[in-house]
Amino acid sequence: MFKLNIHYKILAIATYLFLYTPLLAVMVYSFNKSRFGIHWGGFSLDWYVKLLHDDLVIEACINTAVLAVVSTIIATILGTTLAMGLARYPWSKKVMTFFDINLYLPVVTPEIVFAGALVVAFTCLRSISSIFEPGLVTMIIGHVTFQVAFVALVVRSRLASFNNEIEEASRDLYASNWYTFRHVLLPLMMPGIVSGAMLALTLSLDDFIISFFTAGPTSVTLPLYIYGEVHRGITPKIHALSTVGIFVTIALVILSQRISSKDN
Repeated sequence: MFKLNIHYKILAIATYLFLYTPLLAVMVYSFNKSRFGIHWGGFSLDWYVKLLHDDLVIEACINTAVLAVVSTIIATILGTTLAMGLARYPWSKKVMTFFDINLYLPVVTPEIVFAGALVVAFTCLRSISSIFEPGLVTMIIGHVTFQVAFVALVVRSRLASFNNEIEEASRDLYASNWYTFRHVLLPLMMPGIVSGAMLALTLSLDDFIISFFTAGPTSVTLPLYIYGEVHRGITPKIHALSTVGIFVTIALVILSQRISSKDN
């Protein structure tokens, strides 16, 4: 048993090294003074300073933040409403199966297929309104279409963790539907809503394929900017930008975990 535990520990450590060694290498070389190659030229913070003075990077950061925040707000509202509709209203088994299948489709469908479908849809809608021209609006719509499913799944699982007795007790005390929702149901749902929103925000910040297919010339995000710069050669500036993105993602994950742990 002791040897088996040692083997499990070694396997776990090897797995973590396999997963995180590339990220650690990116972080280390973001402080490399040398501009080209992987040869260490000394420690330097110049690449982080240059990021702060790079107009293209700043514009990409603004686009990324606007895209992530706006799409997350919309997806959280729609996803929460969808979860409540599925969890709190009686549906027949066939109808519920239909809804379940459509809810999981955005999660399991390959992102490249989803992005291609969005391009076709926006091409058809462009004849109706110019708002569907490739740009920040189409990117927001594209992100919302896959974020809603993740938010709905998280909130729905939260709703499934408690029964209707609390709501029924509130109504027995002559509380209105709005009062019951505002002061009883919403506080109970809030950890799930926040967790779903944080997940949607993280997915939006990291998304590349849907952003690539729906972006316009003035709506470049950080993943698209990094993709374009990599074709010109990987420099410590890209490493620095990637390191910032890694720490932002880690911070969001930790925040989401703390919110979930408080509820438990």
